[in-house]
Amino acid sequence: MRLFLLGCTGFIGRELVPLLQRKGHSCTLLSRQPASASAGGGSGSGSVVRLQGDPADSATWRRPDVLEALADAEGVVNLAGEPIADQRWTPEHRQRLLDSRLVTTTELVEAMGRLSTPPLVLVNGSAVGYYGNSPSGSFTEASPPAADFLGQLCAQWEAAADRATLGIRVVKLRIGIVLGADGGALGKMLPVFRTGFGGPVGSGRQWMSWIERTDLCRLIAAALVDPAFAGAYNAVAPTPVTMQAFAASLGQVLGRPSLLPVPAPVLQLLLGDGAKVVLEGQQVVPERLQKQGFSFQYPDVASALAAATSPGSR
Repeated sequence: MRLFLLGCTGFIGRELVPLLQRKGHSCTLLSRQPASASAGGGSGSGSVVRLQGDPADSATWRRPDVLEALADAEGVVNLAGEPIADQRWTPEHRQRLLDSRLVTTTELVEAMGRLSTPPLVLVNGSAVGYYGNSPSGSFTEASPPAADFLGQLCAQWEAAADRATLGIRVVKLRIGIVLGADGGALGKMLPVFRTGFGGPVGSGRQWMSWIERTDLCRLIAAALVDPAFAGAYNAVAPTPVTMQAFAASLGQVLGRPSLLPVPAPVLQLLLGDGAKVVLEGQQVVPERLQKQGFSFQYPDVASALAAATSPGSR
């Protein structure tokens, strides 16, 4: 397929783009990064073209090179969005969180709607923050969105994708914590754990709904080509764990102790409201993926952490 990708030059894109290349897909990446920035190399028959531009800027979608690439695309992947838990949620940062998702997706969908032959499929990002936080509840794709900031952000993000032109198959992936050694939550935890000073964050009783990066990339690749995929899916492994169990598994994989917790007030001091993503969790089940028979390469956290931290991992 000829693909148009947004938000695919970072942590997820480093594995996704080479996978798509190996499968023979041709990829055009739109990113605010310079066009020469690497999105991950890979061998295969698929080509990679990089375009620099802000996908949240309407002027980007009037450029001939962007319009030509979008018009040529058979599939679109949109994972664009400012990181949720990297800094304090000031009013300015909240607005960036919103604009990077809602404005980008709206501009993309409107641009697709102006094409005489729009793409066949849009795979759009979302997050398990859709469901809010709960120490005991379990959430499936049928569960309603939460009324808090993240829940409403995700609901609006998905609604923007759903406004795609009739005939475009829309797949919305509610992504959990993505595990990979070179980024995300695991990337930040590994240096601490490797020195022997790791442990659970906060109470340790909060749920972590996670997915190994390879499985997420395999899911995106499958959703692009398989017409059975449509609507919302929980992009998480079938075995959510508590933070305490996650820390214990990580310590065991690394052969290091995992007994020193990170107190919640420390994280709250650093991240403010953004700490909620780590300190409060939700138990999310990939019900629709399981019904469709999607096979997870890493269904349990021990195998996922072993793969992510192996010498050959990125």
